[in-house]
Amino acid sequence: MPHAQCAPRHRFHRHPLSLAAALMLAPTWTLAQTTPTPDAEAKVESVVISAQRRLERLQDVPVAVKAFSARQIEAAGISSTQDFINLTPNMSFDTSFTYGNSFVALRGVTQINNADSPVAVVVDGVPQNNQKQLKMNLFDIERIEVLKGPQGALYGRNAIGGAINIETRRPGEKTEGFVGAGFGEGGSREVSGGVSGTLVDKTVLFRVAGLSKRSDGQITNSFLQQKVDGIDHDNSLRAKLLILPSDGLQIDLRASSTDFSAGATYDSVIRKGNPSVDVSPRGSLLGYTDGHTDDASIKVDFDFAAVRLTSITGYTKLTERYRGDLDFSNPLDMPGGFLGFGFQAGQGQNLGVRMLSQELRLTSPDNQPLRWIGGLYFLDTKRDLTTHAFIDSNGSLAQWDDMPKVIVNNAEGNHNKASALFGQVDVDFAKSTTLSAALRYDRDQRQQTDLNAHSSREASFSKWQPKLTLTEKYSRDTLAYATVSTGFRSGGFNAPGIADFKPETLTNYEVGYKTVALNGTLMLNTALFASRSKGFLYFLVDAAKGAQIITNIDRVNLRGLDIDFRWQLAKGLTLDGGLGITDSNIKANAAEPATVGHRTPKNVPFKTNLGLQYSVGLGGGISGSLRIDWEHRDKKYWHPDNVAVSPALDLLGLRVGIQGPQDRWSVSLVGRNLGNKQYYADYNSGNYSGLPYDLGWKAQPRWLGLEGKYRF
Repeated sequence: MPHAQCAPRHRFHRHPLSLAAALMLAPTWTLAQTTPTPDAEAKVESVVISAQRRLERLQDVPVAVKAFSARQIEAAGISSTQDFINLTPNMSFDTSFTYGNSFVALRGVTQINNADSPVAVVVDGVPQNNQKQLKMNLFDIERIEVLKGPQGALYGRNAIGGAINIETRRPGEKTEGFVGAGFGEGGSREVSGGVSGTLVDKTVLFRVAGLSKRSDGQITNSFLQQKVDGIDHDNSLRAKLLILPSDGLQIDLRASSTDFSAGATYDSVIRKGNPSVDVSPRGSLLGYTDGHTDDASIKVDFDFAAVRLTSITGYTKLTERYRGDLDFSNPLDMPGGFLGFGFQAGQGQNLGVRMLSQELRLTSPDNQPLRWIGGLYFLDTKRDLTTHAFIDSNGSLAQWDDMPKVIVNNAEGNHNKASALFGQVDVDFAKSTTLSAALRYDRDQRQQTDLNAHSSREASFSKWQPKLTLTEKYSRDTLAYATVSTGFRSGGFNAPGIADFKPETLTNYEVGYKTVALNGTLMLNTALFASRSKGFLYFLVDAAKGAQIITNIDRVNLRGLDIDFRWQLAKGLTLDGGLGITDSNIKANAAEPATVGHRTPKNVPFKTNLGLQYSVGLGGGISGSLRIDWEHRDKKYWHPDNVAVSPALDLLGLRVGIQGPQDRWSVSLVGRNLGNKQYYADYNSGNYSGLPYDLGWKAQPRWLGLEGKYRF
């Protein structure tokens, strides 16, 4: 528990730090407070977050943060990772290839296959250290925070682009719960539920929640005439136990399990090399993926007289396997077979991951002019991966392990030991001025074993990551800050026989301004940043070597703007949104010199979103609500050569609902992608896919559904 309650406390050419002095010395930037409010009761919601490992108001934290409270999550209908990322400027989320596969990009720093995420993901204080853990169903959620810019000092390894902090609902003493159900297009159906209460009066509290979803799918393979994106099942169960044995001691036990089976490998062959062309999948093998993840953690907080000790132990066991087409075509469209060899081909992988992590952290009280946090972290990861490509002679995925037909057989074991020490000190030099200094040291020791050749290789990667922040607070609701920070993403191994990839480091310069204005009805947060990356990671497939390869771009410059706002126009009427600009530029690339001056892979230079929320009483304690969301995504540059570029895109969402007295029950009509935009959620050109044509992963079309929830 905290020691105290929160104390009030498209291309451009000017370097963001040149504005630092103006931000620090110009409190007149605060919007006029004399503008009359439309309704005396209409105030913007004050959100409390834990971005700096302490409970603080969003407006008191000198970090660019997009935060969603429980109320905002419910109003916006956020139920997946995709949902909140769509509402976050300078952030994108692509799904591809398998049901659990995803790629996040934040301020131009991108996720790639088979590598550590550039964004630290933390759920209930426990790091989620594998790429497959980012895509998740979000149910029974208390708060979501997206921190932008390097956050390694407090959020751990690989937080080079930022961090995502998710808090699920805590157990409470009062017995309460909910049940929910939904159905919609594509034969989708979903049920959820949860219950919370007391096992031992004021000492042992519990909360259990779960969700199950299924779908027939909406995307058709026009050769097989079957849906390819169906979900056979996606089941999640989470249990939390909160033990309060004495004053100052709190023990959080958490366990969760996820199991799924769904469609996979349904990329479309795009011969014209143009991401704006809509092509249906036509592979001759109907792919599938299944997986299972078990998580368990123990978090212990003990308050001494002058310090809080926190211990977090986490364990994860994750498996995923997929089978599917390798050429993504069929004998009719490609009579010459895979690469002209005269046969069709399939592929598949078996992935197994086990992770054990331990963090120890000491935290000073919140209400002191000098505050500090320090700690140690350790992670042990074992990762096994088997990859086969096979000749398809009968259309069966069981050929994956029919060894006479296997043409690629790779098997590797990876063992990674990561350790770190970290700390942050905040010093209030005056009532309004704070200097924060943070430092993290990461060391990764990696070992890879070729299970076929019985050979191994080892390497280690390490980096000090400093951060310095100056904050000037002009009033309870207005502050400015300037930050210099460093991020680090470890290097590692490609498949056996392929050269290693180097680590990626990033230095970020940032200034920001936060205010609540117009008599408390408008929250406006802005940030300017400029980053320099060395060893920028990206991904390609080398057909000649039959391997997926991670490699580096030598130097990249990134600069941009973040704007986030929430405006309470009147009681029951809210406008929220944001704008993100990320201008990326490749400055040096020895592997592909012709790409110098180009944008980085998966870069979206401009993104903006607006959401209008309206609630009105209908009488008898019943209320109605309407929410409309608009998201504009600029062109997307998929590869360093900037040849494959998806056109700009506008997406519309709708949510119309009725709520009962005290919000006891609710029914909502939900619409996503109302314009039925046809686009690719992932795209790989022939220059980087290892095939003589491009591949596109179709995004979900328009979806309409009905959702209901009852709370008790």
